[in-house]
Amino acid sequence: MKLSSVAVALLSAASATANPFAAVSKNDAKSKYMAKLMRGAKETANSQLRRLDEEYIPDISGYSLKFEQCQFVKTYSDEMAEQEDYQTVLATQRFVIFRLCPTGSCGSCNYNFGEYLVDLETYLESTVQYYQEVQENMCDTCDEYCQNDDANQNQDQEEEEEDDGGRRKLVDCDSCVEECQKIENMEEAGYIDATEFLECQMIYDPEDDGNGDNALYAGPMCASYGTKIKIGVFKDELCSIHDDSKDVEDYLVDGDGYQMKLSHALMKNVYNADNCISCLVVEEEDENQDDGNNNQDEEPEVNEVCQALYEDAAKCEKTHGFDDGYSNYNGYENQLAQEELVCDYMKSLKTGTYDEDGEIMVNGGSSRVGGGSATSGGQKFALAFFIIGTVGLAGYAAFLHSKLTKGSKAELSRQGGAMA
Repeated sequence: MKLSSVAVALLSAASATANPFAAVSKNDAKSKYMAKLMRGAKETANSQLRRLDEEYIPDISGYSLKFEQCQFVKTYSDEMAEQEDYQTVLATQRFVIFRLCPTGSCGSCNYNFGEYLVDLETYLESTVQYYQEVQENMCDTCDEYCQNDDANQNQDQEEEEEDDGGRRKLVDCDSCVEECQKIENMEEAGYIDATEFLECQMIYDPEDDGNGDNALYAGPMCASYGTKIKIGVFKDELCSIHDDSKDVEDYLVDGDGYQMKLSHALMKNVYNADNCISCLVVEEEDENQDDGNNNQDEEPEVNEVCQALYEDAAKCEKTHGFDDGYSNYNGYENQLAQEELVCDYMKSLKTGTYDEDGEIMVNGGSSRVGGGSATSGGQKFALAFFIIGTVGLAGYAAFLHSKLTKGSKAELSRQGGAMA
């Protein structure tokens, strides 16, 4: 099984945590790591393995996807070090930690769950697309069943849907009509959907007004200690250097120059910890079926968002009792060999190894290198202690020198008087 892109990034970040100043070639690092893993791999008893002729795909249809945390991590970058235009040598890697929880207990999710790490771009691409489809389906259903304002007819339609075996999703016409109208008229009302900025893009070009300011960019970032994802302002085209003094809405205008605001209604769904996306695809029953037992032998189908994120993510499963992963299958020694490293790295992200901007935390404070400098509280105390100590020693040395000098002169005067 080959390493996913996020696994390679994770390994690079893990090595950078140990030494953030070490320049490492990505290809060399990956090759050395893979060789080390395979040298240490142990043969598992054949009785514990299920040998398959084709690639094994875990069945996660009984689980639901749940957001846990967003985290930035800054690591040394060869490419940025070679670019004179950059003010830092640290590249920002963006991660999201999510879980696959048993569907019946997604709220608690305290056992038999998997924990996963994936890059922020991949997570947003999959989850935003999922919620966009949910939104479109809701409005299509609302448009179909709620156009008539006659309350009695709406009630008749709901009863008809219930008599139809519950195959059609009921909608609340009192709320969906207003919500879908807001979505349709968002731009006219002066709003831009925050999901339009899932990729880093320029929001201010200094050449437009001829002043000497630098260009500004907007892109997704972690907020509220990783519990939220918002759109922030950055100083570079990679959205690595965050400018917390600026608000993205100050730079949003429409074609006529009118100020625009961001709508986070859709974006909030992707980081809402109370939202659980069921990984099971529920097919609509065939109206021509005589009974409901015809599909019993069909294998459950996993939806695209769960399948895509599961395949791309670095995995921590055995630690949490996840029984439906790769642990009992042959040919996946690489996944198992790196799982302990993945689990440890995710634990470090969740326990405050990095601050909100991705800087390494040192003794309760953040240590910034390359993109600026800031000292922690402990460093400030130590610096002040040594400065005061140095000044004090210098003063004491001057005092001793003065006393010794005066003492020598007095002794010489006494000796001269005796001789006379």
